[in-house]
Amino acid sequence: MVLIQKGTVKDIPFLMAEKRENTGKSLPLFIFIHGYTSAKEHNLHFAYSLAEKGFRVILPDALHHGERILSNPPKSMDYDFWNIVHQGIQDVNAIIDWANDNELVTEDQIAVGGTSMGAIITYGSLVNNPEIKAGCALMGTPAHEKFARWQIERIQKAGYEIPLTTNELEKSMTYIKEYDLTSNIEKLNDRPLFIWHSEVDAVIPYEFAKPYVETLTKNSQSVYMNDKTSGHKVSRAAYLNAVEWITEQLKVKKETV
Repeated sequence: MVLIQKGTVKDIPFLMAEKRENTGKSLPLFIFIHGYTSAKEHNLHFAYSLAEKGFRVILPDALHHGERILSNPPKSMDYDFWNIVHQGIQDVNAIIDWANDNELVTEDQIAVGGTSMGAIITYGSLVNNPEIKAGCALMGTPAHEKFARWQIERIQKAGYEIPLTTNELEKSMTYIKEYDLTSNIEKLNDRPLFIWHSEVDAVIPYEFAKPYVETLTKNSQSVYMNDKTSGHKVSRAAYLNAVEWITEQLKVKKETV
């Protein structure tokens, strides 16, 4: 039986899924991060499937999402997108530290994944934290800077004014680039990746993933799946393949269940 429990690390609300008989044991840990305007509850199918296979799965709410929505949220979260991403990267660190401190993690068995914005956070977390052993990126992009510049261009073309000066924008880009995997490829350090992207994704266009796939999947354990019909929505095939791939990478077969 899979238990779903609520908890909090610092100010990060999360759901945790694990088999009842695994409560309190050290297990492989998978942190799964939701997409923009979504919330932790929306990925319980991943958590359930992985918990069934012997994982401990933690689903956090991102900044300004789910239980972290403030009574006075930003006027436009679009302008706060990269602050949310960068806080998400720090949230991943906090969750890993908490799990290690409480002896909830099998040694060296930590993976991070997510959808859309969660996948962008995943790529940034791989740059930021060498403890993570594998990443699962669904509908995201490792090219943070290029995607951020495209977002700005699209907002401007729509007739909206960016509330930042040119110098402020460039300063922001410098910070964004720190977690850009395409600019810090050496930090991947041959860790395996599962990448899924639809060729007809209009939210995070395929062009922001395709040019980097070969470089990111040089590791023989890495997997890339593309899709020609799903758009900005994870297909069932992607979900099932991701679960099986994560299970293999974190080697749950090590007597953890």
